[in-house]
Amino acid sequence: MYDKCAPAEKDNVAVVNATNLEPLLSKADVKHTVRETEVVYGPAKEKIKTEVVVPVVEVPTTEPLKQMIGGGLIASSVVDGVHVHNGLTQIQMHHKAATGEEVPQSLLLTSRQQYNLPEDAIVFCNFNQLYKIDPPTLDMWIEILKRVPRSVLWLLRFPFHGEAHVQKYCSERDIDPKRVVFSHVAAKEEHVRRGQLADVCLDTPLCNGHTTGMDILWTGTPMVTMPLETLASRVASSQLYALGVPELVAKSREDYVNIAVKLGTDKNYLSAIRAKVWKARTTSTLFNVKQYCTDMESLLHLMWRRYEEGRPVDHLTQGAAQVDF
Repeated sequence: MYDKCAPAEKDNVAVVNATNLEPLLSKADVKHTVRETEVVYGPAKEKIKTEVVVPVVEVPTTEPLKQMIGGGLIASSVVDGVHVHNGLTQIQMHHKAATGEEVPQSLLLTSRQQYNLPEDAIVFCNFNQLYKIDPPTLDMWIEILKRVPRSVLWLLRFPFHGEAHVQKYCSERDIDPKRVVFSHVAAKEEHVRRGQLADVCLDTPLCNGHTTGMDILWTGTPMVTMPLETLASRVASSQLYALGVPELVAKSREDYVNIAVKLGTDKNYLSAIRAKVWKARTTSTLFNVKQYCTDMESLLHLMWRRYEEGRPVDHLTQGAAQVDF
């Protein structure tokens, strides 16, 4: 959502989510940003070039929305005669929707202003518990911040007492504390929705984001990871391969930093990758629960068949989907 009277902004500074956007789209000027990308389709991972169309709403002024956000927990505001609700009040106004038990029916506004994030910054995020951040990981993130001008790191107070330790560590390495922004842990619906405001997620290599990784990828936000030796450190790379974006899987710490820096400094590349992740949510197998179950059943049948035939234990990396039962 843009203010006509203001300079053009990034498309994730203020985002409106709803099951039906027609009330707003029918009363505002809508421009469409078209991005070309190549995504994978289905279990065969066929690569197909496609377009991603992003609707951008231009309104006469966003001042009422800014006043709503700046005024604290004001529940809603009116834009061109349409009620837009403050996304921060979801837990108070609609508890079941906030916890994920029901689908939100209101038009929900989510903005960087709500979380004290700079509107013109590159926002790197990680929404995992802080115990997953070891010193080598934080050192990589600090290097990324140093190499990407006007970037910030967005973390959670998870737990609350970890904030001071992270801030101290970064400050001792010449990172302005204002560039490390902390937010409270949120209810499930807000937790997923606010991920749209970030530009890039920086995964924790020691123990990846698992559900957290799925949450951030569902928002269309790309995630950079680096697989290590344990199962817990290889989940995110599996997610990215299934999504069809192996270019976000680093081979080393240096590679991890370079991938993140390229995303943070090359606007065209970031735009293309974000479009690719957004589109691949619905074309790849990552969020296809039915396909996941079918593949799991096939894998179990293949394992059992090997056992019945007396064959030795081995790695099964492909071919499970072709099992005939």
